[in-house]
Amino acid sequence: MNPDLLRNYLVRHHVGRRDVLRMAGAAGAAGLVGAASSAPASATTGPAEADATRLDDTPFDYADPANLSDWAPSRYGPDDQRGTLNEVTPAKTAAALALLRPRRDVTTYNLGELMWNGFPAFRTEPRRTYEQRLTVLGYQPPPGFREQGGILVTPEPLGDNRISIHEERFEAELSAAHPRPVATTFQIGSQLDNLNHIGAAEFFYNGLRGPDIARGHGTVRLGAENVGPVVTRGVLLDVLGVKLAGDRREDLAEPAANGRPLLRENYRITVEDIRDAMEFGGIDRLEPGDAILFRTGWSNLLARRDPADIARWEGARGLPGIYLREARWLARARPAVIGGDTWALEVVGNPVNDAAVVFPAHQELIMRHGIRIGESYVVDRLAADRVHEFVFIVTPQYSQGATAGNTPPAALGQPRRR
Repeated sequence: MNPDLLRNYLVRHHVGRRDVLRMAGAAGAAGLVGAASSAPASATTGPAEADATRLDDTPFDYADPANLSDWAPSRYGPDDQRGTLNEVTPAKTAAALALLRPRRDVTTYNLGELMWNGFPAFRTEPRRTYEQRLTVLGYQPPPGFREQGGILVTPEPLGDNRISIHEERFEAELSAAHPRPVATTFQIGSQLDNLNHIGAAEFFYNGLRGPDIARGHGTVRLGAENVGPVVTRGVLLDVLGVKLAGDRREDLAEPAANGRPLLRENYRITVEDIRDAMEFGGIDRLEPGDAILFRTGWSNLLARRDPADIARWEGARGLPGIYLREARWLARARPAVIGGDTWALEVVGNPVNDAAVVFPAHQELIMRHGIRIGESYVVDRLAADRVHEFVFIVTPQYSQGATAGNTPPAALGQPRRR
């Protein structure tokens, strides 16, 4: 580990002797995965991953049928719909649960963003919207209720027991792209992308073609019904924490309205940053089936619902994140999920990511490797408690053909003693 980084970290967190010894050992072990030319210790390279050893930023032409054999069929078989979720075996889940030491308190962390009316989202047509409305049955609501969008079903209670009911609905809007009003989407807030979300022209994961799988309700292959509950090892890569410990102010942006720090707009998280974050957290290896989560600090831009912060969060001047080289480096470990606290995971607006190439890391991870992407995960509490390894839990919507699930994930971790 960089000695200046280690010294700043020790001063900032008052780390004890035992932690110093653990970190020193981990730093040596992390060197095993540090070289870009060697795979993580638990990863192997199969035929469908052969070109992943070329760790550069050259986008791959998935849309050319002549290249199909370079990425399909999947290493999990020509009929696979789960991708690297296949790596989350019963043994993997048991090993993750074994991370929790007996007779020590366990903290449950909510990794989801709080959803609120007008929650921002990547701009599409039709828009992704979140406008929740309350329906009331059984009493007269307060003044201004209807003006606020509330819906009175009836002021009369039901039955002899005079039952009253609250329920939510979601406001729809007319769209030029569709004659019927459309409401919200699972592709908003904290979400886990499915393998039917991103393709290249007609092609999707495992060589499936859009015209063969698309239906009016969703897709008949690769949808949310193939995910199921996920309980696995989680790893926090606290890139922001590394920058703060190393006093790397040039890599930071203007603080959010709540005063919290964050990585600067369009900062590219490099393979070297990933190595540093592993050392910083005492992570000696990345393993198949892991959920790897990045911290950039960008969830703080939603904390105050400040219009200027929201504009920054939406990416007006770019977003920090990984690019193709980093996606390919991480993919060799075959993680189940790669996610973070921005809505894109990958860098947006960086000079290396010009306007002619759109979300290529999504294609690399989802299409080529079957790795799901987690977006808008809130990981600051994990970082504050120095929980860099934990049990990751998510149960996305069990919704046929859906392209994502936006139920908030959770983490089970044990804060380090000061």
